[in-house]
Amino acid sequence: MKKIDGHFHLVRSIAGLSGQGRMTPLGNGKAIWDNGTFLKLIPNGWGDHDFTAESALKVMQENEVEKAVLLQGSLYGFQNYYSYQAVKKYPEKFIAAFSVDPFADDAMKIVRRHVEDLGFRAIKFEISQGGYHQPFRLDTAPELGKLFHFFADYPGFVIAVDYGNYRQISYEPEAIVNLAKRYPKLDFVVCHLSFPNADHLNRLENALEQWQPYPNITTEISAIQDIENETDFPFPRCQKDVALAKKILGAKRIFWGTDSPLSSTFNSYHNLATWLAATNIFTEAELEDVMYNNANRIYFKPQNVQAMRDSADPVLKK
Repeated sequence: MKKIDGHFHLVRSIAGLSGQGRMTPLGNGKAIWDNGTFLKLIPNGWGDHDFTAESALKVMQENEVEKAVLLQGSLYGFQNYYSYQAVKKYPEKFIAAFSVDPFADDAMKIVRRHVEDLGFRAIKFEISQGGYHQPFRLDTAPELGKLFHFFADYPGFVIAVDYGNYRQISYEPEAIVNLAKRYPKLDFVVCHLSFPNADHLNRLENALEQWQPYPNITTEISAIQDIENETDFPFPRCQKDVALAKKILGAKRIFWGTDSPLSSTFNSYHNLATWLAATNIFTEAELEDVMYNNANRIYFKPQNVQAMRDSADPVLKK
């Protein structure tokens, strides 16, 4: 079965930033935050200080993953330009979203460069509480409104959002509804199935039912094993979460991803790539949608793919 990893990260150089400070690589896939927090960021054999496009392609080939969506996150540090380079080098394999700090002085200049010059047609907002911004709302902050008005000129543009879990002030599933109504020609993707907890499915149901009337809201199920703290393949707690999402949204508004490389330090990439096939949540046709067709429809729109293929960085022409 064909697969698209709908939430994937390349790491040219580790440059994490959070309320824990800056991240420094230690080798062998390990890293440390300025406050002393240690973590294993990259699985053994994938890279000592980085996770390159070539390493990623090897992992993908070994697991029959045809394509991947390259997202950004503060954990690794934004890898915008390296993701652009990877798409230009391997256009059949990757599509990329960029990220920007919406409160940066040059935020709009950064956005215009990535969209108009580099051809990006997706952005990732990681607003999960990280300790280096005051709380803000996606749907009411004027800094965000300015950006969304710009994106509205590009029908089919994709807005991916990671807003963290319900314990964080950044958790705002209702904001996705407001934005989807306001910008019906944009696609909104909620990362990590809204951070589910199989012991509290009513909370997930509440979010999903808010999204249900809006076909331009989809969700991906990357890293829910990490969120559920689950290593027992094929992840019975995650099965409950995904079954509920199917019941409310249907199989065409859910897609698979892994959030690797970090997630593959907790569960093998092979298990993350095969767990849904080991369940009876989806029919064969539905599984094809979840594993490939839905991400392909949303992220790999022909006009979006072509925009990046046709792009040329004007900075390099000087």
